Amino acid sequence: MPIPRVDFVPDNAAKRAIARFAFSPAGQWALRNVSPRIDPVLIRRTGGRLSSVGPWPRFLLLTHTGAKSGIERTTPLLYFTDGNRVILIASNYGGTRHPAWYHNVKADPTVTLYGAGIDGQFVGEEVTGAERDRLWGIAKQWLAGYDRYEASAGDRPIPLLAFTPIE
Repeated sequence: MPIPRVDFVPDNAAKRAIARFAFSPAGQWALRNVSPRIDPVLIRRTGGRLSSVGPWPRFLLLTHTGAKSGIERTTPLLYFTDGNRVILIASNYGGTRHPAWYHNVKADPTVTLYGAGIDGQFVGEEVTGAERDRLWGIAKQWLAGYDRYEASAGDRPIPLLAFTPIE
């Protein structure tokens, strides 16, 4: 299954306005508390073309199995692509702990991804070393706020996971 390429939106007034709000205290509250409730429905109804943040940046739904509970969970996440891989960033809003979905994927890397042109089973693996550094550089160019997340995460390196489709 070919992965639709995510073209990075050039810097423009709309992108700056969305980022300014997203990284404000009110925006962070909305992203943590409102978006996770709205986005699964919105992303499914629009075929992944729209999220609570608008048409930019790209969001998808990651369906994963709880490492301890065994319960299936769905998490809306920002993503970008690298060739035939979907890249997810375990930033946890710059928190000092990894997000729950990261631990779940590490325990069971077979997941379902759904977004614009993406719908199927994937297997994820953490990206390390020079490859992680390359992708992290792309992520920070794509969304300037990742610099802030990196600073606020303290000693926690923010993991990147690459998901490849299961044929």
